[in-house]
Amino acid sequence: MTGRQLGSTDLKRLHRAWRRRTGSDRRVALLLDGVQTPFNVGAILRTAAAMRVEHLWLAGATAAPTHERTRKTALGADRYLTWTAVEDAAEGVQAARGDGYRVVGVELAEGAVPLHEADISGDVCLAVGHEDRGLSAGCLDACDEVAFIPQLGRIGSLNVATAAAIALYEARRRAWA
Repeated sequence: MTGRQLGSTDLKRLHRAWRRRTGSDRRVALLLDGVQTPFNVGAILRTAAAMRVEHLWLAGATAAPTHERTRKTALGADRYLTWTAVEDAAEGVQAARGDGYRVVGVELAEGAVPLHEADISGDVCLAVGHEDRGLSAGCLDACDEVAFIPQLGRIGSLNVATAAAIALYEARRRAWA
Protein backbone atom coordinates (compact mmCIF):
# COMPACT_ATOMS: atom_id res chain seq x y z
CA MET A 1 0.00 0.00 0.00
CA THR A 2 1.33 3.40 -0.95
CA GLY A 3 0.02 6.48 0.75
CA ARG A 4 0.80 10.02 1.59
CA GLN A 5 1.33 11.60 4.95
CA LEU A 6 -1.79 13.20 6.37
CA GLY A 7 -2.10 16.95 6.50
CA SER A 8 -3.41 18.88 9.48
CA THR A 9 -7.09 18.66 8.48
CA ASP A 10 -6.83 14.96 7.67
CA LEU A 11 -5.15 14.29 11.03
CA LYS A 12 -7.99 16.04 12.86
CA ARG A 13 -10.55 13.94 10.96
CA LEU A 14 -8.67 10.71 11.67
CA HIS A 15 -8.44 11.38 15.41
CA ARG A 16 -12.04 12.61 15.66
CA ALA A 17 -13.27 9.43 13.93
CA TRP A 18 -11.14 7.30 16.26
CA ARG A 19 -12.51 9.05 19.37
CA ARG A 20 -16.08 8.42 18.16
CA ARG A 21 -15.28 4.79 17.39
CA THR A 22 -13.68 4.02 20.74
CA GLY A 23 -16.04 6.06 22.92
CA SER A 24 -14.07 5.29 26.08
CA ASP A 25 -15.49 7.00 29.14
CA ARG A 26 -12.72 5.84 31.43
CA ARG A 27 -10.36 8.41 32.84
CA VAL A 28 -6.58 8.19 32.86
CA ALA A 29 -4.36 10.45 34.99
CA LEU A 30 -0.64 10.70 35.74
CA LEU A 31 1.43 11.29 38.83
CA LEU A 32 5.02 12.42 38.26
CA ASP A 33 7.12 11.67 41.34
CA GLY A 34 10.27 13.79 41.28
CA VAL A 35 10.75 13.80 37.49
CA GLN A 36 13.31 16.58 37.44
CA THR A 37 14.48 16.84 33.84
CA PRO A 38 12.37 19.43 31.99
CA PHE A 39 12.83 17.63 28.66
CA ASN A 40 11.39 14.42 30.14
CA VAL A 41 8.46 16.30 31.66
CA GLY A 42 7.83 18.04 28.32
CA ALA A 43 7.83 14.73 26.45
CA ILE A 44 5.46 13.25 29.03
CA LEU A 45 3.13 16.26 28.70
CA ARG A 46 3.02 15.85 24.94
CA THR A 47 2.17 12.15 25.23
CA ALA A 48 -0.34 12.89 28.00
CA ALA A 49 -2.19 15.36 25.78
CA ALA A 50 -2.19 12.87 22.90
CA MET A 51 -3.60 10.13 25.17
CA ARG A 52 -6.22 12.44 26.72
CA VAL A 53 -4.88 12.40 30.27
CA GLU A 54 -7.45 14.01 32.55
CA HIS A 55 -5.09 15.43 35.17
CA LEU A 56 -1.47 15.35 36.32
CA TRP A 57 -0.13 15.53 39.84
CA LEU A 58 3.43 16.86 39.98
CA ALA A 59 5.12 15.71 43.16
CA GLY A 60 8.28 16.88 44.84
CA ALA A 61 10.98 18.30 42.59
CA THR A 62 9.16 17.57 39.32
CA ALA A 63 9.94 20.22 36.70
CA ALA A 64 6.99 22.56 36.18
CA PRO A 65 5.07 22.64 32.88
CA THR A 66 5.87 26.37 32.81
CA HIS A 67 9.65 25.80 32.79
CA GLU A 68 11.18 27.10 29.53
CA ARG A 69 12.75 23.75 28.58
CA THR A 70 9.61 21.81 29.50
CA ARG A 71 7.52 24.05 27.27
CA LYS A 72 10.01 23.71 24.42
CA THR A 73 9.67 19.92 24.43
CA ALA A 74 5.91 19.90 25.10
CA LEU A 75 5.32 22.06 21.98
CA GLY A 76 2.19 23.65 23.45
CA ALA A 77 0.65 20.40 24.71
CA ASP A 78 0.49 21.86 28.23
CA ARG A 79 -2.49 24.00 27.19
CA TYR A 80 -4.60 20.83 26.90
CA LEU A 81 -3.76 19.56 30.38
CA THR A 82 -4.61 20.39 33.96
CA TRP A 83 -2.10 19.80 36.73
CA THR A 84 -1.61 20.23 40.44
CA ALA A 85 1.71 20.54 42.27
CA VAL A 86 1.83 18.53 45.51
CA GLU A 87 4.44 18.38 48.26
CA ASP A 88 5.19 14.68 47.85
CA ALA A 89 3.98 11.63 45.94
CA ALA A 90 2.00 10.18 48.86
CA GLU A 91 -0.07 13.39 48.86
CA GLY A 92 -0.52 13.00 45.10
CA VAL A 93 -1.70 9.41 45.52
CA GLN A 94 -4.26 10.53 48.11
CA ALA A 95 -5.45 13.36 45.84
CA ALA A 96 -5.83 10.95 42.91
CA ARG A 97 -7.77 8.49 45.07
CA GLY A 98 -9.94 11.37 46.28
CA ASP A 99 -10.78 12.05 42.63
CA GLY A 100 -11.80 8.41 42.14
CA TYR A 101 -8.65 6.95 40.59
CA ARG A 102 -6.96 3.63 41.32
CA VAL A 103 -3.22 4.38 41.49
CA VAL A 104 -0.76 2.06 39.74
CA GLY A 105 2.94 2.69 40.03
CA VAL A 106 5.11 1.89 37.01
CA GLU A 107 8.37 0.69 38.51
CA LEU A 108 10.92 -2.11 38.45
CA ALA A 109 10.21 -3.11 42.05
CA GLU A 110 9.83 -6.19 44.17
CA GLY A 111 6.30 -7.58 43.86
CA ALA A 112 5.54 -5.67 40.66
CA VAL A 113 3.43 -7.47 38.04
CA PRO A 114 3.92 -7.20 34.28
CA LEU A 115 2.04 -4.15 32.98
CA HIS A 116 -0.12 -6.25 30.65
CA GLU A 117 -1.33 -8.23 33.71
CA ALA A 118 -1.90 -5.23 36.00
CA ASP A 119 -5.39 -4.04 36.86
CA ILE A 120 -5.50 -0.78 34.92
CA SER A 121 -9.20 -1.02 34.12
CA GLY A 122 -11.60 1.72 35.12
CA ASP A 123 -10.31 5.13 36.14
CA VAL A 124 -6.56 4.80 36.69
CA CYS A 125 -3.73 7.13 37.67
CA LEU A 126 -0.31 5.91 36.56
CA ALA A 127 2.65 6.98 38.68
CA VAL A 128 6.15 7.30 37.22
CA GLY A 129 9.26 8.38 39.07
CA HIS A 130 12.63 10.07 39.04
CA GLU A 131 14.96 9.41 36.12
CA ASP A 132 17.53 7.49 38.21
CA ARG A 133 15.83 6.57 41.48
CA GLY A 134 12.32 5.75 40.21
CA LEU A 135 9.31 6.05 42.47
CA SER A 136 9.92 7.18 46.03
CA ALA A 137 9.39 4.70 48.86
CA GLY A 138 6.38 6.73 50.02
CA CYS A 139 4.79 6.49 46.58
CA LEU A 140 5.49 2.76 46.24
CA ASP A 141 3.87 2.12 49.64
CA ALA A 142 0.83 4.24 48.79
CA CYS A 143 0.10 2.74 45.32
CA ASP A 144 -2.75 0.26 44.93
CA GLU A 145 -0.56 -1.86 42.67
CA VAL A 146 2.89 -1.70 41.08
CA ALA A 147 3.56 -2.85 37.53
CA PHE A 148 6.69 -3.14 35.41
CA ILE A 149 7.19 -2.97 31.65
CA PRO A 150 8.65 -6.31 30.51
CA GLN A 151 11.84 -5.90 28.48
CA LEU A 152 13.58 -8.50 26.36
CA GLY A 153 16.90 -6.84 25.56
CA ARG A 154 20.05 -6.26 27.54
CA ILE A 155 19.09 -2.79 28.77
CA GLY A 156 17.51 -3.01 32.20
CA SER A 157 15.36 0.12 32.27
CA LEU A 158 13.67 2.72 30.09
CA ASN A 159 13.74 6.50 30.00
CA VAL A 160 10.89 7.79 32.19
CA ALA A 161 9.17 9.55 29.27
CA THR A 162 9.28 6.34 27.22
CA ALA A 163 7.95 4.29 30.14
CA ALA A 164 5.14 6.81 30.68
CA ALA A 165 4.22 6.64 26.98
CA ILE A 166 4.10 2.83 26.99
CA ALA A 167 2.01 2.74 30.18
CA LEU A 168 -0.42 5.40 28.92
CA TYR A 169 -0.84 3.60 25.63
CA GLU A 170 -1.50 0.29 27.40
CA ALA A 171 -4.09 1.94 29.65
CA ARG A 172 -5.92 3.36 26.63
CA ARG A 173 -5.46 0.23 24.48
CA ARG A 174 -7.23 -1.89 27.08
CA ALA A 175 -10.43 0.09 26.53
CA TRP A 176 -10.16 -0.46 22.76
CA ALA A 177 -9.72 -4.24 22.88
